[in-house]
Amino acid sequence: MARRRPGRRRNAGGEAAGPHVGFSCISVMPEPSPRRMEPTRDYPLFGGAFSATLPPGAIDVSDLRPVPNNQEVFCHRVTDQSLIVELLEQQAHVQGEEAARYHFEDVCGAQEARAVQVETVQPLFLENLALRGCCQEAWVLSGKQQVAKENQQVAKDVTVHQALLRLPQHQTDVLLTFSQPPPENLSLLPWSLGDFEQLVTSLTLHDPGIFGPQ
Repeated sequence: MARRRPGRRRNAGGEAAGPHVGFSCISVMPEPSPRRMEPTRDYPLFGGAFSATLPPGAIDVSDLRPVPNNQEVFCHRVTDQSLIVELLEQQAHVQGEEAARYHFEDVCGAQEARAVQVETVQPLFLENLALRGCCQEAWVLSGKQQVAKENQQVAKDVTVHQALLRLPQHQTDVLLTFSQPPPENLSLLPWSLGDFEQLVTSLTLHDPGIFGPQ
């Protein structure tokens, strides 16, 4: 079973974190009742070390089940869409758009995707980011993967958008992932790329101590 290399994940204590939480394991459960957040408000992440603006109706998956402590995971209250903010060890051996491709392929491997396709990789303008003061480069990637939902055999085509924000002074790659499985009900109001862009651009660092001794 494919898993991300143990030494790559980082958290506030520098310890190894658990497996990547993705599309196949964040479907909403009826119990316990999740906390539903207000639309587009700044939300504390990683114990308040970061904050970001979340889309309307986002559910904090940590209210439903354990989440690795180097991740913040949110799901749509109706659709199977998900948003993940992840703190990773910087992968200095890959640069430029190859770094974005590396992380995309790594996530697909962790989710045991059956088919993977990168469609576009583009640079992000640093001046648009709240993290511009410590982000050296940023990339956004769009691609597709085939993933079987938990306890199901049939794989679905999932559109994946990822933003990679590289923070070399903190030896950290911040990876934000927006997963869009095919809608089952066209009358629903799913999250959009604009919602993901707002998450990415609003991500703000408040406490550099989360990265540990530098």
